[in-house]
Amino acid sequence: MTSAQRDFLPGRSARAAAQRAVDLLTVLLAPEPSVASVRAVLEAHGETSVELKPLDVASLREAAAELRDVFAARDVAEAAGVLNRLLARYAHPPRLTDHADGFGWHLHVDADDDGPWSAWLVTSSALALAVLLADRQAPPGGLCAASGCGKPFVHLGGGSPRRYCSTRCATRERVAAHRRKSPAVQ
Repeated sequence: MTSAQRDFLPGRSARAAAQRAVDLLTVLLAPEPSVASVRAVLEAHGETSVELKPLDVASLREAAAELRDVFAARDVAEAAGVLNRLLARYAHPPRLTDHADGFGWHLHVDADDDGPWSAWLVTSSALALAVLLADRQAPPGGLCAASGCGKPFVHLGGGSPRRYCSTRCATRERVAAHRRKSPAVQ
């Protein structure tokens, strides 16, 4: 894997990095994520030459569980507190690097260019989510309110805060609420 691909880059928005985090959390927090499923998400987000081992997936899964707390936060202060704890624990002073691979200068906040995947996931995701929180002055996302779902989502648009991870979950909940209010059909 090219480590230049693993960071929050100026050419990649905080929104894209936050969505990548959500997509990774969705796969990593599922029962028994596979190397192939995690690699597929990384490649879908432009990560190239991905080399993962089962141990990498296990450490990514632990990191994903920590990041989930950002999405479970009830308000902006709680989300900011979680992000500050994650950044204090994992992030290092920002530094510019170009890896001498022609990718260009970009910001790293992990310990080194070829550090562990788990540190990359937490540092790059926490930085992106912190940027979104600061821009919107609101939690950067949440956990799906649909019964039985609970998947994380990132709030990328304007308007009202989201409650569901997808239109499918929102529709399913709306139909269920309508059926509860309607008289039983005999």
